[in-house]
Amino acid sequence: MIIKKFQGKTEAEAVDTAKKELGNNVVIMNVRNVKKKGVLSFLSPQIVEVTVALEDENERYGNGNIRKEEKAIPQAAAKPATATSKLDLLVDDKIPSDPMLNLKQQGLTQMSGQQQQSQQQNQMHNKQQNFQMADQGKTVNGALEEKLDSLHSLLEQQLQKPEEEKNDPDEKEEQKEMYVFMRLLYNTMLDNEVNEKYANQIIDELEKNNKPNMPFDYALSNIYQKMILKFGKPEVVRPAGNGPKVVFFIGPTGVGKTTTIAKIASRFSVEERKKVALLTADTYRIAAAEQLRTYANILEVPFRVIYTKEEIEQAMVDFKDYDFVLVDTAGHSHQNETQRENMNNFIHSVDGLVEKEVFLVLSATTKYRDLVSIADTYSEMTDYKLIFTKLDETTTLGNLLNLKLYTGAPLSYMTCGQNVPDDIEEFNPQKTVKQLLGGRK
Repeated sequence: MIIKKFQGKTEAEAVDTAKKELGNNVVIMNVRNVKKKGVLSFLSPQIVEVTVALEDENERYGNGNIRKEEKAIPQAAAKPATATSKLDLLVDDKIPSDPMLNLKQQGLTQMSGQQQQSQQQNQMHNKQQNFQMADQGKTVNGALEEKLDSLHSLLEQQLQKPEEEKNDPDEKEEQKEMYVFMRLLYNTMLDNEVNEKYANQIIDELEKNNKPNMPFDYALSNIYQKMILKFGKPEVVRPAGNGPKVVFFIGPTGVGKTTTIAKIASRFSVEERKKVALLTADTYRIAAAEQLRTYANILEVPFRVIYTKEEIEQAMVDFKDYDFVLVDTAGHSHQNETQRENMNNFIHSVDGLVEKEVFLVLSATTKYRDLVSIADTYSEMTDYKLIFTKLDETTTLGNLLNLKLYTGAPLSYMTCGQNVPDDIEEFNPQKTVKQLLGGRK
């Protein structure tokens, strides 16, 4: 018995191919749709696979004796030595020929001789326990199709093994090392409290640009440069094109707005010899006005407390010849609607009168979820640049990257202590990225 598989775009085409090779006496045993294998297999249409059987003429018309090989596995004995299909081999090994199947599908003539009948009856008795096709109401074709389908996964495993063996061991080792390298970078960013979403984005970009035989130094340099670009250049306070530059410092309570204003005012006044005036609208916190007044006296610059919108408009007139007017605002809960409305009106009170900038001052020690909530609240009021304080009170800088990517707002200054004016500097993306990737400060 010869069992072989043929494929074609249609069933008729597959059957025609089978008849051309094996003759017109082939019997169709199974028909099913299959997908082509390969990298681009999903782009290819399904094809029809036909399993056919052909009775060996020597077996049917020979001397009437069953050959020794046929007693064990008739298909394997009759299988041509030139067959190369792995599925054919699997079928031969897993589905032994059943005389019941042969009689029903092939229409074989009864073999003569008492020995043939005895052997056939024994084989039928053993096979009936496994198949029980008549009792279960299954067709012969259905049973065979089920067995062929059950071998499909085994076939795929067998076909994949040669491809895996062909892979270069050095290439496998290199890929493993690159994976460990990327995992190390990923864990380092998470340890620095970079949000998982942004850490995944950075690693994904690294994987897309990964090339065979890429040195680790090159990969590290690549990710280093990309993270610097994500931060962008710092945008600090610059003079106005004409007239004074009014700079509002906003943010929640306790983040160090007043001290930050004093540091910036000191640099402008003492180091750059600019004319600076200090205003405060923080009338809620005890001694807040006095703290800024003390700094103003030390720097010998004008100071004024602002209570109303009209007073700040008047201050713009009084300080029209100054370079910078730095305005301290009251820190408040970003969840207080009344205070948010007052802050919004105050910030926009100088619109159309002078050039202004707004800086949102945040503590690097604040939880990322709270930073997002604060940033969203102030984003409803105005555009702003970011200042991070208290970097000396934390060992992780992931929130700087997190909020930069979340808001898109430029970073400007970083403060790392209470000393005026020393403990402030322009944001340094190179130094920050180095720390985020595990470098030393």
